[in-house]
Amino acid sequence: MVKVVARAQDARADWENAYAGRGKPRDAETISGVPLKPLYDPSDIPAGHFEEREGYPGVFPYTRGVYPSMYRDKLWTMRQFSGFGSAEDTNARYKFLLAHGQDGLSVAFDMPTLMGRDSDDSHSAGEVGRCGVAIDSLRDMEILFDGIDLGQITTSMTINSPAPILFAMYLAVAEKQGNGPEKLGGTIQNDILKEYIAQKEYLYPPLPSMRLAVDIIEYCTERVPRWHPVSISGYHIREAGSDAVQELAFTLADGFEYVRATVERGLHVDTFAPRLSFFFDSHIDFFEEIAKFRAARRIYARVMRDRFGATKEKSMLMRFHTQTAGVSLTAQQPLNNVARTALEALAAVLGGTQSLHTNALDEVLALPTARAAEVALRTQQVIAHETGAANVIDPLGGSYFVEALTDEMERRAQEYFDRIDELGGVVPAIEHGFFQREIAEASYRFERKLNENKRVIVGVTDFVDEDEEEIDVLRITQEMEETQKERIAAVKRERDSTAVSRTLRDLEAAARRDGDNLIPTILEAVKAYATEGEIIDTLRQVFGEYREPALF
Repeated sequence: MVKVVARAQDARADWENAYAGRGKPRDAETISGVPLKPLYDPSDIPAGHFEEREGYPGVFPYTRGVYPSMYRDKLWTMRQFSGFGSAEDTNARYKFLLAHGQDGLSVAFDMPTLMGRDSDDSHSAGEVGRCGVAIDSLRDMEILFDGIDLGQITTSMTINSPAPILFAMYLAVAEKQGNGPEKLGGTIQNDILKEYIAQKEYLYPPLPSMRLAVDIIEYCTERVPRWHPVSISGYHIREAGSDAVQELAFTLADGFEYVRATVERGLHVDTFAPRLSFFFDSHIDFFEEIAKFRAARRIYARVMRDRFGATKEKSMLMRFHTQTAGVSLTAQQPLNNVARTALEALAAVLGGTQSLHTNALDEVLALPTARAAEVALRTQQVIAHETGAANVIDPLGGSYFVEALTDEMERRAQEYFDRIDELGGVVPAIEHGFFQREIAEASYRFERKLNENKRVIVGVTDFVDEDEEEIDVLRITQEMEETQKERIAAVKRERDSTAVSRTLRDLEAAARRDGDNLIPTILEAVKAYATEGEIIDTLRQVFGEYREPALF
């Protein structure tokens, strides 16, 4: 054995001498600033690494995948994010995607809906249906899923502050279709913490917002057993400018805070943790993204077992959805975005994602056209059925480079966990502006590298084409906004106004009682056709509004 090691060391020395004369004299690092060696070998993997940190798929700590058979048994869900204009427009797009092989729905809401404002609110002018579908009342949700059996499809809804309201609307539509809550599968994002950290679509202060988030977790645990009540989202943290290490650490820190708050509510971790899910960005730094996903599973499993006392295997499994990186797309030479998205999607697959959205080539310019959305879906299908990537489980497992990078991502994430703990936890860290400053500094570092020509963006900083052709984009008309306002007016004329007033009074009273779960009361208001804005305003009277302090 000593002779074998000595020979390996001699071989390494011979290679280093050869490389010193020919290798490029440049420093290489990941987007997150992790220094990269020119070559990795067995010396980069500590003794006992396989047994302690890698292992087998479906076996603790799940570095190599959450299920023993992974894609050999079942491919990831191809869940394209879609929503634009009116509920009728989006319903037609859903049926188009389902007909072309998509097997899960993912709802994108417009900005007024995300911010809890009805389409006829003066603050909504010019934004109705522009970046997603406009949903104001149960009537819109009924149209959105018309002809789609919610008991036979899983649905993901990207909504946070108003999540209890949109979730209640979904439950009400399913009930009208004859589907009880026990039949429903899907996810509501319901991740309010990352709103304070990154996306800024918050309404209420952190504590009442956390109450609502835990209300959904508790309600689903008791009544909607197949539903994922929160999707802890690193995607928006990354899109706000964080690097991969920050996305990993901040997302997991948020997830552990939801677990802590739900346990504090009185639920045992094993009753709700199996239905928690995560949502990550897959960026352009191919190997760093794969290492990020692998490290995330390992960290999560260990913390759930060792800190929170999880005993069920499913409580330790980090299942996650992935979306390719919107911020990596370029308005210049947009056809290049097809290649970027394909590589990012492949990284997500090699990293072991459970579902995947691939961005369309024109999303940097507008909501995707039907043709661009089809190409994005076909990209996943090519990876699944032509590349062979799904034939072997964790095919990069054991790579000296990937294993060393996975370990380094885990180490750097732990440094962030320690800093967050020193500040008193996630909410105090938000109030201190810690996350916001860290993301801003990461954005600055990346931009500086671009300006110093240390990173290249093809078609933007190099390989520029001055004679680009414009591509067709999807345009939302002003007429759509007017039609949506007319629908709200019609709903208000036709509904039982006495029932609306009664349910909103009941909601306000329940919100003022600390022990009440608000989902049943919100559901009654939704069934009476109270609008999203009316419900939000009722809760605002109790909870107040959040104004982020100036931090920079």
